[in-house]
Amino acid sequence: MMRDTESSDEEDDRENLIHQNERVNDLSKSPRRSTFQIEDVKDQFALCRRFNFTSGKRYLLAIILPVLVLILYFATDIKSLFQTSVTTIKYDGSVNSMRESELRALYLLRQQQLGLFKLWNHTLVNDTSTTHTGSSLESTPGFASVSRSSNVEDLKADLLRQISLNKQIQQVLLSSHQLGNSLITSDNSTDPTLSGLGRCRKVDHNLSQRRTVEWKPRSNKYLFAICVSGQMSNHLICLEKHMFFAALLNRILVIPSSKVDYEFRRVLDVDHINKCLGREVIVTYDEFAERRKSHLHIDKFLCYFSQPQPCFLDEERVKKLKSLGISMNKLEAAWNEDVKNPKKRTVQDIMAKFSTDDDVLAIGDVFFADVEKDWVMQPGGPISHKCKTLIEPSRLIMLTAQRFVQTFLGDNFIALHFRRHGFLKFCNAKKPSCFYPVPQAADCINRVLERANSPVIYLSTDAAESETGLLQSLVVFNGKTVPLVQRPARNSAEKWDALLYRHGLEGDPQVDAMLDKTICAMSSVFIGSSGSTFTDDILRLRKDWGSASLCDEYLCQGELPNFVADDE
Repeated sequence: MMRDTESSDEEDDRENLIHQNERVNDLSKSPRRSTFQIEDVKDQFALCRRFNFTSGKRYLLAIILPVLVLILYFATDIKSLFQTSVTTIKYDGSVNSMRESELRALYLLRQQQLGLFKLWNHTLVNDTSTTHTGSSLESTPGFASVSRSSNVEDLKADLLRQISLNKQIQQVLLSSHQLGNSLITSDNSTDPTLSGLGRCRKVDHNLSQRRTVEWKPRSNKYLFAICVSGQMSNHLICLEKHMFFAALLNRILVIPSSKVDYEFRRVLDVDHINKCLGREVIVTYDEFAERRKSHLHIDKFLCYFSQPQPCFLDEERVKKLKSLGISMNKLEAAWNEDVKNPKKRTVQDIMAKFSTDDDVLAIGDVFFADVEKDWVMQPGGPISHKCKTLIEPSRLIMLTAQRFVQTFLGDNFIALHFRRHGFLKFCNAKKPSCFYPVPQAADCINRVLERANSPVIYLSTDAAESETGLLQSLVVFNGKTVPLVQRPARNSAEKWDALLYRHGLEGDPQVDAMLDKTICAMSSVFIGSSGSTFTDDILRLRKDWGSASLCDEYLCQGELPNFVADDE
């Protein structure tokens, strides 16, 4: 453009010079021209004006061009234009990889669409059900708030799942680009897990607001604990209920002797209970026998249960008690109460029936007793104390569990109690059954894995290797098998279980069971077996310790087994 302008200006100058020469010659030839050369003066003036105008255009262009360049520089990201062209050239050879990423992203977008449709339909169903049943449900105490809370948590969980899926789509789309990883890692501000909004976050049970009773026993009054039903977990629940009775009746609780029951001191921290209350509220049988060696006698045997036999004690158990040197009066029932159909009882009922001035009182097995269930089963328990929980594993078991977690599991793991031995017949006797085929159980576990996003599962089970092997092959997350970790056999090269070995606790089945419970109670998410008191005790510990999560549930909770065998 400038060249054209300059050439046109030169031609104008040349024409001006030619015209000037011609006019000079004409003037020399024509004698009619005035001596003052008036016409020449006019032509020179016009020439000067044209020259000034041409120079002005040049100055104007010199000013405008830099301004245009500056505007283009700030209005357009020149660097990105060059980078785009370079990137295009550089990645021409990875077209196939980009196409695969795009197809994968399209599939994930389809999944996200289906998830959003499901969420939308779920909200419509909830609105409809609320409209039809709202009046009747509102009359149910506490239902409205629980229902709303549950719906909100479900909504949050579904939204977080869609956010996670969206992030996965971004990762897939960016995976074939060099800047993909840096862009992915720079977006942590939107990661729900970083802001405490993860689906499997811990549950706050607000222990400070629990209902409690003070346990202030009289120094010479005892409640002699007797637990006979089931295995260790049942006996621990029975012992916990005995503690509640002892607190109500202002008595010291006597733990059963290992000669007639389990050796509780090997698995429980008895001293911990007394420390938590700041006074002596519980003693071992040996301590009780030492204090009353001159008179080992149960002054009153007032049975909580009358059926199928008083105190739920058979003749063999009574003989074992007498073999300890304990004498007792005749067993009598406090009321008509059947183990198979226990009635709901209140604190006032207990105090009215079992208050006595006798020094040593026994009430028999109370595992099936239904007394103030909400009060007894609340997180932290029904008794006022300064600890997280009263009944917890011994210090040696706690340390061993921590060392196992540090060695094999880490801070993010799912614990699964997979009860199988003897459970098929037990569950099928219930309606509905709680025994699930292994493939169905694996599907349920995979759904929890999707929510918890844990890399490993701790497996506490009595199942045969044939079942655990099949389960392992079916537990998959993001196309990868998630390992099911069990406690290995003793190996001198491993030191996580050295404490148990040094204190002679290795190989004790009750210690091993309590160790399993402790590890499960420490997990990020727990999956239990419905109907198992082993699972119930783990859930109690998790609530008391504050490790319970929103994702804790029974295996295949809310589902029926897809196949159930006929009765015998």
